[in-house]
Amino acid sequence: MGTRWSVSCDLAPRADGTTDAAALTQALADAVAAVDAQMSPWKPASDLVRLNAAPPGEWVALPPQMLQVLERALQICRESGGAFDPAVGELVDAWGFGAARDAPDAAAIRATAQAPRTPAHERLELDAAGGRARKHAPLQLDLCGIAKGYGVDCLIEVLREHGVAHALAALDGELRALGAQGHGEPWAVAVESPEPGRRAAHGVIEMQDLAVATSGDYRRFVEVGGVRLAHTMDPRRGAPVKNELAGVTVLARDCTSADAWATALLVAGPTEGLAMARRAGLEALFILRRQGRWVEMGLGRFGAGPGGD
Repeated sequence: MGTRWSVSCDLAPRADGTTDAAALTQALADAVAAVDAQMSPWKPASDLVRLNAAPPGEWVALPPQMLQVLERALQICRESGGAFDPAVGELVDAWGFGAARDAPDAAAIRATAQAPRTPAHERLELDAAGGRARKHAPLQLDLCGIAKGYGVDCLIEVLREHGVAHALAALDGELRALGAQGHGEPWAVAVESPEPGRRAAHGVIEMQDLAVATSGDYRRFVEVGGVRLAHTMDPRRGAPVKNELAGVTVLARDCTSADAWATALLVAGPTEGLAMARRAGLEALFILRRQGRWVEMGLGRFGAGPGGD
């Protein structure tokens, strides 16, 4: 998925007092490799690429994990009014963030701008019992806004299967805590300052049995005509997201949901996003750029802010 995974954990000793860190490490690596093999747009043999290549009307056999992610993606697509939509593959490629090209292509951008923008849940049918899916219209899916969060959830499941009760798993900006630290203190996770080219903590979240994901415009972007355009696509506009938000951080019980909702709220923007987060019962932090300074809005544990709760 173009990034690294990591796990910090307290390993429970076996009966003989030893731990099997090597076996656990391999199991964790296998778990994220399986997600990557299914959902990567860069791997020609991935299940996602197979589904994208299939003609409308043809059923495509898919593994249970991918069907689970697709089901959740379509659900959040509906609940967010299309702010999160996995049907952005052509947009991502056209603007140079996907597997097709590494720079914006004017002809491809014009073609995607002129194409009808129908949300994925209206074009994709899932048959979980039958282990398959089919498109009812041309559709190029991109799961980068949800697959990394799902990968983190898979890491947590592996840790549980190996009897680990205290861990912090991460894939890029998506993290999930399993319990607290072994000594009882919660895990401390930094919210990064949304400044391009600089790594610094904006704040710290204490986490226990909780997931966090952040979406922003300050790490991956292109400059076109002196304007910085984020890698996150606004499926409703058919173009990169463009609003006051520099970053959105979302807390949830699972990282799959946190990942997708962070993308949805970034796309929605501060006003619509705040209302959307309230409706969904989310805990979220919005960091805005206004007149050369950072302005925060927060829901839940992130507290009140301008326009907030």
